[in-house]
Amino acid sequence: MSAHGAIRSQARPLSVVVPTWNGGPRFLELLDALARQDIEGGFQLVVIDSGSRDGSAEAAERAGALVLRIEQREFQHGRTRNRAIAAAGGSIVCLLTQDAVPMDAGYLAALRSAFDDARIDAAYARQFPRPDCDPILAERLRRWSGARAERVVQQLVLGDAQASRARYEALAPLERLHACSFDNVASAVRRSTWERIPFPELPFGEDVGFAKALLLSGGAIAFEPAARVEHSHRIDLVREFKRLYCDHRNLYEVFGLQQVPSWSAVRAGWAWGRAFYRDLLAGQELRQGERLYWRAYSIPYALLETAAQFLGARSHWKTRESAFWNWFDRRVRRGV
Repeated sequence: MSAHGAIRSQARPLSVVVPTWNGGPRFLELLDALARQDIEGGFQLVVIDSGSRDGSAEAAERAGALVLRIEQREFQHGRTRNRAIAAAGGSIVCLLTQDAVPMDAGYLAALRSAFDDARIDAAYARQFPRPDCDPILAERLRRWSGARAERVVQQLVLGDAQASRARYEALAPLERLHACSFDNVASAVRRSTWERIPFPELPFGEDVGFAKALLLSGGAIAFEPAARVEHSHRIDLVREFKRLYCDHRNLYEVFGLQQVPSWSAVRAGWAWGRAFYRDLLAGQELRQGERLYWRAYSIPYALLETAAQFLGARSHWKTRESAFWNWFDRRVRRGV
């Protein structure tokens, strides 16, 4: 084992790509967890940094990584990951965000094992909320597809692009989204597959865009629950609005999905959300003061959640007809 544990800057059969920008203490935790991975011969770590000012790039270099530097204005979710994968040498390339920390030394081996099945083109890992995660977000993450306990292989018609497209077109928008579940918070791709189908150069949602293109080509994706990462953010109303807006803007463009179609649906969704979070918090072990705080917080959060879904999905046409909405859309999407 090298002075940097399992981390190498030189090419290895397995590479790991991490985009960074002011990763802070959580990124240092990630570097430490990667150094402890049980991978014979180590793995190549490629960090692509978008102008960090907190020493993230230098910390990655000290850890033994190959560090690529770009200007912050150059960052784009799809393009930046493609650039880093192009610099990586592994036949399997794993991707992590800077705040997704493997929960044990077997994480990379578990994710790589998905590719022992020759059908699999890409894989993604199971996610757990951090211990300090807000109770509202923690419960939402537990109900998400990336928190399942069973291994799943996603495909339309394996090896048949024409039949795959026909099956996809027969699905409702929400079924299309479920079929194309994939998350670059913690994922992996075969390099040979990525060379045919790189990540689309999207400002948001490059992972589900990639999954759609892959499945339409007749490929297959594995969800591997034995590969586990800890990942969550503290709830911030502005950040949550921006993230949900961008997410549903992208989901409409990629899948035609519009879950909240009108202002009346926003009002109905707000009422449903208030009741849902009230019952959710009532069932959790919280101190009385905490429960009252999060109950009060959940009221504007439920409105923000449904309004962001509505506004994001309708932005596809509002931005074309309104200068105000074009300005609003640019402001919301900035920095996401």
